[in-house]
Amino acid sequence: MITGCSSGFGRMLAERALTLGDSVVATARSVQSLYDLGRNDERRILRLPLDVCRPEQITHAVNETIGKFGRIDILVNNAGYGYFATQEEGSLDEIRAMYETNVFGLIAATKAVLPHMRTQRHGTIINLSSIGGRIATPRGGYYQSTKWAVEALSEALHIETMSFGIRVIVIEPGAYETDFASRSARQSEAERLPGSPYAELRARWVANAAAAIFPRRQDPAEVIDTIVGAVERTAPFMRIPIGTDATTIIARREEMGSSRFVEWIRNIYDSERPE
Repeated sequence: MITGCSSGFGRMLAERALTLGDSVVATARSVQSLYDLGRNDERRILRLPLDVCRPEQITHAVNETIGKFGRIDILVNNAGYGYFATQEEGSLDEIRAMYETNVFGLIAATKAVLPHMRTQRHGTIINLSSIGGRIATPRGGYYQSTKWAVEALSEALHIETMSFGIRVIVIEPGAYETDFASRSARQSEAERLPGSPYAELRARWVANAAAAIFPRRQDPAEVIDTIVGAVERTAPFMRIPIGTDATTIIARREEMGSSRFVEWIRNIYDSERPE
């Protein structure tokens, strides 16, 4: 069962799972976007409308899944998006809306499947986090804080449910060639105002991030390969950075320690010529 299958990692994972012979519950807010998935084998595909901010749709999706397939072996919490703003200029309504999807939607979907997994004493929950779940950058604090929440929820869930045979996997991609920047990311209105007190800084931050933190968009197939490989392993808890950017930056944080790392990031973003 995969949330957020209309595009990006969710759709790619649904397609890969079908080619591997798995039964797939593909969900999206617009179920029409899923009609071409699994058309060659309707027995193994269930397409459902699911907005993770609507509890009744989550309940319906879980019940339909159990009704068709009899069990839920894997839940992939993939639905989410980004909202980018300085903390002074961010809209509280936009921030709350993002939390509803990225955090509370993930919590609700997880709560809905846990009784079934606990009863069958088997299950895997895969939470899509991000490199943003391990670092913080200017304009990214609101989005990244949702992913830091996902990290904490995942760790606690592992400790709570391991005795029931439930595994937890946290996926931490870096920058990949998906539609995240265009379709799944929003910006505050102030981002477009030349009179913003952050306008000059913002231009530098964006340029420096592109040069030193996220120099290229990577092949998203790498993320799908990693998820499939993680499912096939037996470790009860895994936190997996994916991509040269994510593995390098996260390793540097662990090596430097949090305080020194924060200053290193600040120097990159504030530098005239980032290294």
